[in-house]
Amino acid sequence: MAFQCQRDCYMQEFDTCVVSCVPAELTLENNGKKDKLKGFNLKLKDTILFPEGGGQPDDHGTVGGVPVLRVLRQGPEAVHFISSALEEGQDVHIKLDWERRFDHMQQHSGQHLITALADTMFGYKTTSWDLGRQRSSIELDTAAVKPGEMEALEVAVNEKIRAHIPVTVNLLSIDDPAVEKVRSRGLPDDHAGPIRIIDIEGVDANMCCGTHVSNLSHLQVIKILGTEKGKKNKTNLIFIAGSRVLKYAEKSYSIEKSLTGLLKKAVNLLYFQSKPCSFHSKDGDNEFMNIIANEIGFLDTVIFLTVGEEKGAGLFLLAGPEDIVTEVGPRVSELLQGKGAGKAGRYQGKANSLVKRAEAEALLKEHSCKLTAGEE
Repeated sequence: MAFQCQRDCYMQEFDTCVVSCVPAELTLENNGKKDKLKGFNLKLKDTILFPEGGGQPDDHGTVGGVPVLRVLRQGPEAVHFISSALEEGQDVHIKLDWERRFDHMQQHSGQHLITALADTMFGYKTTSWDLGRQRSSIELDTAAVKPGEMEALEVAVNEKIRAHIPVTVNLLSIDDPAVEKVRSRGLPDDHAGPIRIIDIEGVDANMCCGTHVSNLSHLQVIKILGTEKGKKNKTNLIFIAGSRVLKYAEKSYSIEKSLTGLLKKAVNLLYFQSKPCSFHSKDGDNEFMNIIANEIGFLDTVIFLTVGEEKGAGLFLLAGPEDIVTEVGPRVSELLQGKGAGKAGRYQGKANSLVKRAEAEALLKEHSCKLTAGEE
């Protein structure tokens, strides 16, 4: 059975009626803990709320004004979990959380496009994929990709988006010979009804139950963020599509602006400090600390930098004359309950606790005073 959400992926409101509504329990995971909620399993004559499947999460929305907390597929039916009961036979109005749905459509169609071109361009088959909350990943059947391939793939997928290529849905019977010609990773054991094919004109035909854009131009843009080593000689391609790219750019700019302000503040502060120079910031990373160290210069100056929560975990960097850093670095790391390594006048690593940061500062000052006294 094809649901209304599959027949018209852009429909945001829909009228239907209640087939059944029975008491049920739902297990939800919250910060690693599993909570059981009491409610009702609702079946409707038809629905525009997509039940999870094909790697795509379920939709959110309301039925008769009641929030839908989960939608699952059971054979040919969609089961909606709601907190309060609705009457059998009752006419109800469905409202879809469109922002969430359209985001899923962009990521899912983006995955189909990337999968198709990764195969035709480089012979990399897709073995699975995951639509994450912030970014998505495609598992490619290759131990590694070659330099320049992901850049070329990104250019190619965005060219297809700009070409305004239609995306259509075709329904085939399971014994139709055309089924053998489409891309597929198999059907679920409880599949029922016709087979749904997502056809990107001239690019790809893929068996899929998910919701998709009607034209590649609706993807707006795809950004391939990079690759990571996967399991069992696989490679994970990380990507974002559509509105996620805009949000990513906005967030990146905001972070850059914030770190630039912190960098200026740190540099100005450190220029007027006596040996050693010390600075802490809640925000930042290893790159941020190394930029500060390079900006100040540490051939004749000891610089001690940390980022993270003041009484929690974080990162640290000690930079200065190589003999001093080599001697004091491990002792600073020990005070911060951390683990680090160093070379060429830098010693940096992870700190499990920054509580004793002041003691590390005192150690550096004491060491600097001894050196100054020795020089005199």
